[in-house]
Parts: sequence; structure tokens; C-alpha cells
Amino acid sequence: MPSPLHVHRYGPDGPPRVLALHGLTGHGRRWQHLAADHLPGVTVAAPDLIGHGRSSWAAPWTIDANVAALAALLDREAADPVVLVAHSFGAAIALALAAARPELVSALILLDPAVGLDGDWMREIAEAMFADPDYTDRAEARNEKSGGSWGDVDDAQLDAEVDEHLITLPSGRVGWRICIPAMLSYWSELARDVVLPTSPVPITVVRARHTHPPYVDDEFIDRLRGAGGAAVNLTEFDCNHMVPHAKPAETAELIRVALGT
Repeated sequence: MPSPLHVHRYGPDGPPRVLALHGLTGHGRRWQHLAADHLPGVTVAAPDLIGHGRSSWAAPWTIDANVAALAALLDREAADPVVLVAHSFGAAIALALAAARPELVSALILLDPAVGLDGDWMREIAEAMFADPDYTDRAEARNEKSGGSWGDVDDAQLDAEVDEHLITLPSGRVGWRICIPAMLSYWSELARDVVLPTSPVPITVVRARHTHPPYVDDEFIDRLRGAGGAAVNLTEFDCNHMVPHAKPAETAELIRVALGT
């Protein structure tokens, strides 16, 4: 059976040393700037998650389906355990992958993880997306990002995001290259209880100082520290939610430390 995942690859040829997971409504090419400009000697695999980008849009749209697809990818391609770096919704998948297949993961770097969130809040977001899933034109789509969590991301990265991810819909309007039914399902997945590793994998958590309300609270950190004897390092970056894009150099340094380079 062919893989449901389209994978963006950066760095030298060879088995991946880093697996990078984007957030909800994103895509793997978001990691290009960080990988190419800040980790040029590191082999990075950055898949589009199921229902996103150029990966399969077929159901099921669950954390578990993504874990199975990512584990199969690493079984095929990784020579050694990888550093798993994950942003937002990707962190929920990363934690579940580390719990299900700990032998595949050498370290976790969770960038403003969105996990175990309030169910009413997720319903409100899903309803808003269902009611208004697209845009009149490119300018409207770009302005929504620049006026929100992308406000502190470099303009060149924001333009690259729009160039890669915005498509013209059959209606003549524009929207992101995502499966809307999948996104609605994933908002529900974010309200699931947090899946925690049972093996002592090193974990670095980055809390974005300007995410309001914050995704990362002290209860989540305490639960991580109580899971499988994990060594958990919490740090804060002075940015909004799009951590790897607002702070690529700082994120790359965390990855290099996890790689031992």
C-alpha cells in the first residue's frame, strides 16, 4: 500500500535524523526556511499530515492514523531513532508516536504544543471554520495571518506560506490546501486527553510568551515530568504561536542540542 504522506525533504541525502511535524491547517514545506538556512547539514523529513497539503485527504482523520503513517515512514527510512520536532497540533501526534513506538524517537522538541485543549473552545473554532472556510482573495487570506499568530513572522516567510499553501477553489474563492472535513475532525482530536510517553525520552517544551490564552500550562508540564521518568526542559520564546517560523535560529539550536552536534 502506498504511503498516505507526502514528505518534504531537506539537507543531505540519507536517512532522516529529524522528523518535523507542522500544526493544524499547515504543511511540511513550512520547515524549509529553518532546515535550509539554519540546519543545512541535517537530513530532515517534513511530511504533510493526513488531510493537509499534498498528502492523502482520505479518512480517518485522527491522531492515531497519523501515528501509524509516521511510524511506517520511520520504519522504512530511519536508520536510528530521530529527533521529533513538532509544532502545535503536531505535538499531540508526536507525543502519541513516542508513546506507541518509543524506539523510533531519541528526543522530543514540542513547540507551543496544543494538546488536551478545552472542548467548548475547540467547538467554537470548528464552528467558525465550518461557517467561513475560505477567502475572497489572496490579500484577505494573507491579512488574516499577518493580523494574527503570524504577525511576528518575517514577511518573506509569510509570502512563501501564501504562495505554497493558498489555492483557487472551484467557487472562484481561495482557501488553504487542506481538507475542511479533516480539520473539523482534528479540532475534536485536540480536546482528547494528552497521550504521554511511557519511556524516559528527553523532552524540550517551548512556550510562546504571546500566545493568549496560553496552550502550555504548568499542569501539562507536571504531567510530562511524571511520565516515564522523562527529563523535561521548559523554555520560553518571546514570540507568538508560530514558534519555528518566528524564531528559526533559536529553534534550530534546540534541535542541534538534541542531536548532540
